[in-house]
Amino acid sequence: MVSPRYLCHRHDIEDGEAKGFTFGSGDSRCEIFVVREGEALFGYVNSCPHIGTPLDWVPDQFMSADGSYILCATHGALFEVETGHCISGPCAGSNLKPVALRVDDEGAVHLSAPDPADSEAH
Repeated sequence: MVSPRYLCHRHDIEDGEAKGFTFGSGDSRCEIFVVREGEALFGYVNSCPHIGTPLDWVPDQFMSADGSYILCATHGALFEVETGHCISGPCAGSNLKPVALRVDDEGAVHLSAPDPADSEAH
């Protein structure tokens, strides 16, 4: 079993904001992001279900202006933070691919094993 990969501390991500992470390179490259809503954290693969582009044009800019939704910068699609469900845009009804996270008692955020870069899906 692969041990969980440390990503950051919970407080490294402001409430209503997100932070991106990249693993691997070339064909095994995988990008994910973690969104914080209050004390809850949600992880997703950084790929819009519409055409597969990353959601952020600027690093770590994943959120709508009011911080209520995840925003795809390419086509303006909006996704619910808690579910990754697209509520508006060309991929309405689709979902972001979730990434399993674990937060320890000290607030350290870990990517639960295995890494998305190790998955055969990438």
